[in-house]
Amino acid sequence: MKRLSILFTTGILGLACLGLGCKSKVSSNTGWAYNDSKNGGFTVAKNIKPAPGPGLIPIEGGTFVMGGSLQQDLAYENDNLRRRVTVPSFYMDETEVSNVNWGEYLYWIQRNFPDDREYYYNALPDTLVWRRPLSYNEPYVENYLRHPAYQDYPVIGISWEQAKEYAEWRTDRVNEQILRSRGIMVDFKTLSSKGNKVEATNEPFNTDIYLNGQYQGEGINGRRMPRDLNPAAGAEGSRGSANVRRPVRKEDGVLQEHYRLPSEAEWEYAALALAGNTSDENIADGKIYPWSGLGVRSSSRKTQGLIMANFKRAAGDNMGTGGALNDKADITAPVRSYMPNDFGLYNMAGNVNEWVGDTYRKMSYEEFDDFNPFRGNEYLNKRIEDVGKGTYAKDKYGRPIKEPATARRKQTWAELNGQVDTTKGNSGAAFTHDLRGYKDTVNQELYGVTTLVNDRSKVYKGGSWNDRAYWLNPATRRFMQQDETSAEVGFRCAMNMVGSAEINSIGKKKFKQPRSRANTKVR
Repeated sequence: MKRLSILFTTGILGLACLGLGCKSKVSSNTGWAYNDSKNGGFTVAKNIKPAPGPGLIPIEGGTFVMGGSLQQDLAYENDNLRRRVTVPSFYMDETEVSNVNWGEYLYWIQRNFPDDREYYYNALPDTLVWRRPLSYNEPYVENYLRHPAYQDYPVIGISWEQAKEYAEWRTDRVNEQILRSRGIMVDFKTLSSKGNKVEATNEPFNTDIYLNGQYQGEGINGRRMPRDLNPAAGAEGSRGSANVRRPVRKEDGVLQEHYRLPSEAEWEYAALALAGNTSDENIADGKIYPWSGLGVRSSSRKTQGLIMANFKRAAGDNMGTGGALNDKADITAPVRSYMPNDFGLYNMAGNVNEWVGDTYRKMSYEEFDDFNPFRGNEYLNKRIEDVGKGTYAKDKYGRPIKEPATARRKQTWAELNGQVDTTKGNSGAAFTHDLRGYKDTVNQELYGVTTLVNDRSKVYKGGSWNDRAYWLNPATRRFMQQDETSAEVGFRCAMNMVGSAEINSIGKKKFKQPRSRANTKVR
């Protein structure tokens, strides 16, 4: 049975700022008061920096030499020469996504779409990646994903496409829980148990659809929900409708940003964690691995000699000698194993390689932008179902349908309504929404013919339980097709950080702002 949900709050419409602790302020430009129902009702949330989503750790950005920790190029790929770039602050998963995390995903699909076998099947990891012609790995095929002994191990057999789908699903579940915990949305069964007669939507929650005012319940206590639930109805809503408050908006800062795959630059920056070796912008010592030192063993007195990650130490040596296993693991290890790096991230080397968001190109280091480098932009817009109402077209899972962007700028109203051709820019050149191959010197028709690299080739990094120590270096890079899977590749998620780039200002010098001299009163 699909989960039935409705919008439900208490209190008068929206002017209480959804419990965000808004203060009554006055516009510095017009003199009109904020958060005042008698003065138009324009609401302004308290200016706070939101906490990271569940499972995430803040990573303070900065400049670093991408590829700078690569001491040698054993494969002679020449695809990651040193290049200084800047990575903005962001959030990243403390650990790799585990089997139990993926099991929660599968359970949700099964519970909400019990008759959609295709949806469930497409979300299943490929457990057959364990099979080798000359190796007996059938026990892993049967047990690795579902047996509780492996529930804290990293999920494997996940394609880049599946990882991206999971990140989008995770966004919606986190934001749905935020709304439930604040009493803005409650489960249908909860209301039914209290004797309330409720009709509700059976459409799964989607963040973008909700923020666009398209996710609505049918009623509470037999009464139809008033139009106040739609943000387009206006800030004041309909007077006289009790027990109703407007839904959360982007401006409230309540909902989390989207989970996603980290970019290659973000992943490498987070893995190196040079912040632990830095004092007043001076890096005391570089790193070859996510930990300090030149080797793969701990230099700490209490743990001296212990292997810092699980990897293949030599040909035929995946775990060391019985009685004194070198890394305490034969294949993968639990996601919270060994010591975290200076950012607090576990297993940024070894265990499993990890997908990143970038499309692979050998010469990316020459073409990256200095700030927030990334290759893989494919600009998509949410399809508008009704231009007049501004509603999005939805697929059968309640998600907005996305399609290639048609313009490089905001469209005019005439263009949006199809009265003007937007496929050409001001220069007359056709607009290209897919920039994964931007600046490529190879003819697109030769992809897959004279080269194995194409727009579906995605980067993975970090080394795995079955790789040599060379691949544990954060600067190394390899690629697979986005629909391929492996027993050595998993992933973790990232999230954009909004607001100030500085995470911790305690003990740091800063300017003290003088009191404003501007007049805010209208005379």
